Amino acid sequence: MFAAVAISQNPTDPMSGLVLRDVPAKLARPGWALVRVVSSSLNMHDLWTLRGVGHPPEELPRILGCDAAGYDAVGNRVVVYPVIASSDRGGGDETHDPQRALLSEKTDGAFAESLLVPARNLLPIPDGISFDEAACLPVAWGTAYRMLFTQAGIKAGDRVLVQGAGGGVASAAIKLAVTAGAVVYATSRSAAKLELAESWGARGIESGGRLPEKVDVVIETVGEATWSHSLKCLRPGGTVVIAGATSGMNPPADLGRIFYLQQRILGSTGCTRSEFVALLRMITATGVRPVIDRAMPLAEIHKGFELMADGDVVGKVIVHPTDPKEHT
Repeated sequence: MFAAVAISQNPTDPMSGLVLRDVPAKLARPGWALVRVVSSSLNMHDLWTLRGVGHPPEELPRILGCDAAGYDAVGNRVVVYPVIASSDRGGGDETHDPQRALLSEKTDGAFAESLLVPARNLLPIPDGISFDEAACLPVAWGTAYRMLFTQAGIKAGDRVLVQGAGGGVASAAIKLAVTAGAVVYATSRSAAKLELAESWGARGIESGGRLPEKVDVVIETVGEATWSHSLKCLRPGGTVVIAGATSGMNPPADLGRIFYLQQRILGSTGCTRSEFVALLRMITATGVRPVIDRAMPLAEIHKGFELMADGDVVGKVIVHPTDPKEHT
């Protein structure tokens, strides 16, 4: 089968380690389910793997891709919950499992014609949601859902700042927070991205700009470039939730501000299976949908990653391992 495989890592030229080639087809095994992949989406996690961050080289070669939607063995439309946890978790919080792994870390991922995952990781795609939309949800939307509703506990009327309006997690956070009735501010250096954020119901603020009020919650995935601004925009006792640091992981701590204003700093990673189920129910009930920048065949995946790395996308980039016309 055709697949996109990470064969090496390079911090300055990550795309040099991603190759397209034929690999042996997956075979079903007890407790695991075979998925015929219709749609997958790109994530920064894939780029970090190719750069050698957080992924040991001995785990290569590896088919990349954390998000997948397609058909199970009997033809049901399914989306893959992307966290593979220990078999003895007993339904606990998978994100706290020290043995957990995101799809493509210890098992081959979704940039291929077929995929093998634990059977518990398959969930039905709700009616009215396309394969492409479903493929946006597991990593980016699951992460945003946990940040907003589990970690920050937002409610209607809360004031929320989302840093970096164009990214997959950020666009998901904007749409979910607006849908939940929050007052949402979104930052970007791009006037076009601010205009889009405003079309989703947010109030656009130029990066680093002054907000008209302090916020209750900051959704932070940018890191060094926005950290100081995030703390200055946060009310006393407010919460910053961090799930990434694309611009750098070592910002000035500003400990004086944090302890004097009793601000809370919370880490967040991924989501639990039960949170992912709740997300699917929410988007079904409300009609909110992911932002898709573009879709392309798997053969053009290098172009997709280059666009994402340059910040030239809004929302998610979809790849199709097979011709989507085969599934209509």
